[in-house]
Amino acid sequence: MNYIDLPSLEQRGAAIRADFSSKPVFRYAVIEDFFRDDQAERIQLAYPSLTQGHWDGTTYIDQKNKFQQRVFDQGSLFDEIFAELNSGAFLNFLEQVTGIRQLQSDPSLFGGGLHQSTTGAFLNVHVDYNLHPQTQYHRRLNLLVYMNRGWQEGYGGNLELWDMQQHQLLDEIAPGFNRAVVFETNHVSYHGHPKPLQTPRGVSRKSIATYYYTPTRPQHELKAAHNTLFVNTEGINGQFKRLKSGLKALLERVRTKF
Repeated sequence: MNYIDLPSLEQRGAAIRADFSSKPVFRYAVIEDFFRDDQAERIQLAYPSLTQGHWDGTTYIDQKNKFQQRVFDQGSLFDEIFAELNSGAFLNFLEQVTGIRQLQSDPSLFGGGLHQSTTGAFLNVHVDYNLHPQTQYHRRLNLLVYMNRGWQEGYGGNLELWDMQQHQLLDEIAPGFNRAVVFETNHVSYHGHPKPLQTPRGVSRKSIATYYYTPTRPQHELKAAHNTLFVNTEGINGQFKRLKSGLKALLERVRTKF
């Protein structure tokens, strides 16, 4: 089963590559119509609710109301989708449009898989961990595919891309239906969706996430191993938001302990 519209992506490859390479701070590109039209509809309908499967919705100071699922039954629709996202053919496409060679997939989907965020959710602006905890490979690319038909501007949830050296918002990308964003991950690729979601009940922000690695990386990007590093882009409001999220996280852990 082919879910990714790879022939169409390859036809658009030169334009995607030019867009990706044109960015001044860190490289990224938005790809519309990522999955085949018929399969995109199927994926949207099959996207599991928070009562299906095993979702991890742990709250942290810099993350609230975000849920992740990365284990799927063998042969299921999402198992097949992630197999395709991790396939040699798709890795070759990513290498062609990004210029990053020796890309490796992560079958464990560490940090990736299906993501879903509900009302009030936020993920503060951050740079990602730089080494995979098991393989010690270098994290080089993020691919996010948004699956939100009928998403409205008032819901918020835009992916924000930041230049933190200048403390400047570079771009905002709405999490629309069948829209993918691919961006390099390094020590300056700050991103997140820090503004709390304002979705009505029953509407969530859905995305499919895969990350890609290489055995090494350019010398100028080499940094000591680190976990995800968060920054506050919202001033006093951001500090207050983190305080409330921290209290929620504390209560969750107390309840779990007892």
